[in-house]
Amino acid sequence: MISCIIKTKSKVFFAFLFALVVSFGAFAQEQAAEQADVAAKGVVPGATEGATTSATPAGDPAVIDAGEALFKNNCVVCHSAGSDVIVGPGLQGVTERRNEAWLIKWIKNSQALIQAGDKDAVAIYNEYNKQAMPSFALSDDEVKSILAYIKSGKGVVSAPVAGPEDAVAGENVGTDAIGAVGGYLDIVLVVLIVVLIVLVVTLLLITSLLKNYLNKTRTLDEYDNEIVNQRFDFSKIYKSNAVRTLVVLIFVVVLLDLTIDKVMGIGIQEGYQPKQPIAFSHKLHAGEHQINCNYCHTTVYESKSASIPSANICMNCHSQIKTESPEIQKIYKAIERNRPIEWVRIHNLPDLAYFNHSQHTQVGGVECQTCHGPIEEMDVVYQYSPLTMGWCIDCHRETPLNTEGNEYYDKLVELHEASSAGAFTVSSNGGTECSKCHY
Repeated sequence: MISCIIKTKSKVFFAFLFALVVSFGAFAQEQAAEQADVAAKGVVPGATEGATTSATPAGDPAVIDAGEALFKNNCVVCHSAGSDVIVGPGLQGVTERRNEAWLIKWIKNSQALIQAGDKDAVAIYNEYNKQAMPSFALSDDEVKSILAYIKSGKGVVSAPVAGPEDAVAGENVGTDAIGAVGGYLDIVLVVLIVVLIVLVVTLLLITSLLKNYLNKTRTLDEYDNEIVNQRFDFSKIYKSNAVRTLVVLIFVVVLLDLTIDKVMGIGIQEGYQPKQPIAFSHKLHAGEHQINCNYCHTTVYESKSASIPSANICMNCHSQIKTESPEIQKIYKAIERNRPIEWVRIHNLPDLAYFNHSQHTQVGGVECQTCHGPIEEMDVVYQYSPLTMGWCIDCHRETPLNTEGNEYYDKLVELHEASSAGAFTVSSNGGTECSKCHY
C-alpha cells in the first residue's frame, strides 16, 4: 500500500516535471517566433517613397541623365538640386536667375570670377561665409548637361508621406534581434534548474515528514517497515528512466542553445540593427541630400570591400556644418585623440565565403539597394537581406548577364542558346560553382 503511494508520487512528480519542460519549450518557441516576426516586420520602413515634383523633364533625356551623373559625383556634397541649403545654395531655378554663360564660368572656376571683381560672384562668396567652391575640369557641354538636369527638376524630391506604420518603422531592435532565440533558451534553462531544485527539496521534505509520521503513529508490518525505512540508494537515480530522459532533454536544450548562438554569429541575422557610436542617418545624407554612396564608401566600385569612411571624409562638410552638434563633436574628439571611430559592423559574411563589391557594382551593375535594401530611407541602418548562401545562389540563377558589346561572351552565349532556352544568367556563366565563393 505504502510502496504504491510512494511510487505513484514519484510518477506524478516526473510527469509534472516533464510537462513543465515541454511548456517552457513551447513558451520559448512562441516567444522566439513572435520576436522574429517583429524583427521582420518592425524594421522595414513603411514611409512612402518621395516622388519627383517634375513631370516629364524638358530636353534630351540622355543629356539630363549625363548631367545627373556629373551632379551626383561632383556637386551633391555641397548643393541640392532643390531649394535646400547645404554648404552652398540650393540650385532649383538657378538657370532662371543666371545666364548660361555666367554659370559655365562660375562652375568651371569660381575663384577667377571673384578675383575679377564680378559683383554676383563676390556677393555669393560673401553670403556663404567665403567658402571657396573647387574648380572643376569640365567641358562646356558637361556643365550644360548639369544645368539641364537641374532645370528638369528631376533631382527635386518631395518630403515623404508619413504612414501609420512609421511609428515603428525605424525601431532599433539592437542586438536583441540576433540572440532572441538563444536568450529565451537561456531563460528556460535557468528557470528549469531552479524549479527542479525546488521540487526535489520539496519532495524530500514530504518524504521525510511522511516517514516520521508513519513510524510514530502506525504499526508497520515487516514489508512496509522495510519500504519506509530503507536506505536511499543513489544508484537508482542514474538508473531511472525518468532521470535519464530528463538529463538527455537538458543536454539537447543546451546543445540547441549553443548551436543557435553559433549560427547567429556567422551572419544569419536579418534585421540586425545595432546602435552606432555616432547617430549617423543615411536617410538624411543619402536620402534628403542625395549624397552618392561612393562619396563615403570610396572603394565600393574599385575593391573587394566598400571602405568605412574615415573622420576626414566627415570633416569635408562638418568642418562648417553643424559644428556644435553633440554628435559632430564626437568626430572632433576622435580626430583630436587620433583614433578611428569604432563603427559597429552590420553586414558580416563568414570567412569561408568570398564576396567582391567591385565585381557586383562595377562589372555587374548591381545597385546598392539590391542587397542593402532602401538604405536612403534608413535613419539607423539594419541588415535588410538574409545574406545566406541560398539567397545568393537564387540571385545568381535569376539575374541575366548584360553581354551586349562584350566579345568575351559571344561564344558562351552561342553555346548557351544552343543547349538551353532560358536567359544567359550568372549561373550560366559558372556563378553557382562552389569555387566561385569558396576557395
